[in-house]
Amino acid sequence: MKGWGVRVLVRLFVVLIALAGIAQAQTLSALARLDPAKSHLIDVTAGVDLQLSLSQPVPWRVRVLDNPARLIVDFREVDWTGLSRMQQDSADVLGLRAGVFRPGWSRLVVDLLGPMLVDQAGMVTSPETSVHIVLRPASQAEFAAKAAEPEPEDWALPKPAALMPVPPRGTGPLIVVLDPGHGGIDPGAEAGGQSEAKLMMVFARELKEVLLRDGGFKVILTREDDTFVPLEDRISVAHMAGAQVFLALHADALAEGEAVGATVYTLADEASDKASATLAERHNRDDLLAGVDLTQQDDVVATVLMDMARAETQPRTAKLAKALVSAIKGADIRMHRHPHQEAAFAVLKSADIPSILLEVGFMSSDSDLAHLEDPQWRAGMARAILNGLKAWAAADAAQAGAGK
Repeated sequence: MKGWGVRVLVRLFVVLIALAGIAQAQTLSALARLDPAKSHLIDVTAGVDLQLSLSQPVPWRVRVLDNPARLIVDFREVDWTGLSRMQQDSADVLGLRAGVFRPGWSRLVVDLLGPMLVDQAGMVTSPETSVHIVLRPASQAEFAAKAAEPEPEDWALPKPAALMPVPPRGTGPLIVVLDPGHGGIDPGAEAGGQSEAKLMMVFARELKEVLLRDGGFKVILTREDDTFVPLEDRISVAHMAGAQVFLALHADALAEGEAVGATVYTLADEASDKASATLAERHNRDDLLAGVDLTQQDDVVATVLMDMARAETQPRTAKLAKALVSAIKGADIRMHRHPHQEAAFAVLKSADIPSILLEVGFMSSDSDLAHLEDPQWRAGMARAILNGLKAWAAADAAQAGAGK
């Protein structure tokens, strides 16, 4: 079967699974962890004070529900280990419970003795991350009205990606989706007063302009400003756009080991080294494949389709990585001594789209950080990426033509 045919079948199957509402329990990747020693649930003069100390910021949301009365606090992933050891001393609360309630999201439920409403709610991220919620007593009518409000639209499960026609390789402009990592409440690495999220947003915009102007490519960004975009939405953007290349842009920081120079990553079940494993844990948000969690599916058809797509996509991805490494080195830009590495980055797991994660540099390196802040250096890197994509696209189209 031709590669584009496999790709259409895979994407159609993924959408059918999403529409069928198939979901499986998922092990948390523990993006954030609760610190029970610094957390509490206590009575105060105003009502009930809930303080949750977390290892790092995550998107979150809060509401109340009735029958029975309860406070619902959802987080984009928190490991609740130790919740039972948290100080709990409130006459207005019956108990706490927490766990996974949908792929990528964990939920804390506070069972209330009677009607109470959120009086204050906020997150602070410096010097430490914590969520602070104050509940106040309310009348039954007031509570019932608030609890009956419809669930906000952004609480809904991600909608299946709308399928775009997949053009045969070598026809029309190359469709490239650029994914500037992190954003919003998730700043990524931070050093020298800079954040990874903001630096990659700047570079993504500059790279987009070069690819549009000098490459004639069609380019889509997964985010246009400093906002948080869930992983599944980033992958969905690529599928909705009919992407032929997915390029995630990062500039991380490592406290240990060698972390200097640009590095090209492709997907592998096992990381190529300890540093890669560390980065994978930091980048990952969900274990997603083509926008829907299929990792727990035992459906034979799903397995066959995914394997078919990977068999066609992986060699193309490897050649894309090789082309980018060659172009970056050809531009005399410093690369890591192992310029092409492998890691289990969830954002690369679309079986049907050649996907690369590029660590443009490491913010933990003074020289790399200086380069990332230098517009002239960024322009050279953008030009190198353009050259790599053009070389790969030409070779890929030629191979597709030869296979007809």
